[in-house]
Amino acid sequence: MTTRFDVDALRTMVAGIDLGSFARAAVQLGRSQSAVSMQLKRLEEQAGQVLFERQGRRLVLTEAGDTLLNYGRRIIALHDEAAVALGASASTVSIRIGLPQDFCEDILPIAMARFARVRPDVHVDVRAGRNYALEEEVRVGKLDMAIAFAEPGQSRAGTLLATLPLYWYASHRLRGWPDPGQPVPLVLFDHPCLFRQAAMRALDGKQRAWRLALTTPSLPGVWAALRFGQGVSVRTAHRVPRGIQALSAGGLPRLPALELRLFERSHLTAVGAEFVDVLSSVVGQCVSAK
Repeated sequence: MTTRFDVDALRTMVAGIDLGSFARAAVQLGRSQSAVSMQLKRLEEQAGQVLFERQGRRLVLTEAGDTLLNYGRRIIALHDEAAVALGASASTVSIRIGLPQDFCEDILPIAMARFARVRPDVHVDVRAGRNYALEEEVRVGKLDMAIAFAEPGQSRAGTLLATLPLYWYASHRLRGWPDPGQPVPLVLFDHPCLFRQAAMRALDGKQRAWRLALTTPSLPGVWAALRFGQGVSVRTAHRVPRGIQALSAGGLPRLPALELRLFERSHLTAVGAEFVDVLSSVVGQCVSAK
């Protein structure tokens, strides 16, 4: 018997995994929870294998389910792209991109505007997430593409877009600071974070005492804390806001550079490949090693 997978059921499967809950998927898709359960059962019947197992109150994927999930993403993307190409689409093609918060105010809007001129009907799902997770989310198929920071020489995946030096930053009002006799007050992202690691390693390497003054998952939160004199932080020179200065003195150690890489999932659709080209071009124009 030939197996034919239900595309709508595959959509439900993908939504449930991406949202972390099939109850949330039911709300997003406008279906009852019983209808979602029936779709998942239908997928298992079509696959002839157990795709889900219960862990507490959650459904998680079996090995067979994880395999079908990866194919399901590709099936849905190609299905929707073909429908648009034939003018028969009842829904919009979607591509999912991820990027650090550093690039939400220039790279993202410029790329979106350029892409919309040639692909006005494509829905772009943006996740401005934590840098450490972006490469992994592309690898497992949760994102179609992402730009993310990486330690030089540590990742052979993706395409190198730029190598960016790191600098110490603080409020422009501060003079003759930080006091070399006091621990350096650090304003950083919470763990894990490449910028955080670079700051701590550099200070430890010079046996310079430090303390965590403020940690946050928000880049605007970092800039605000610096502006009000809460401490020093480590960032690239990309879009440093007014009121913040790079520290050229103060006995702080030199910092390494970070790579900016573009990651793409395997079997990217033609629409996704078009956005990759646009994104690469915009990054090349807007990001420079200063």
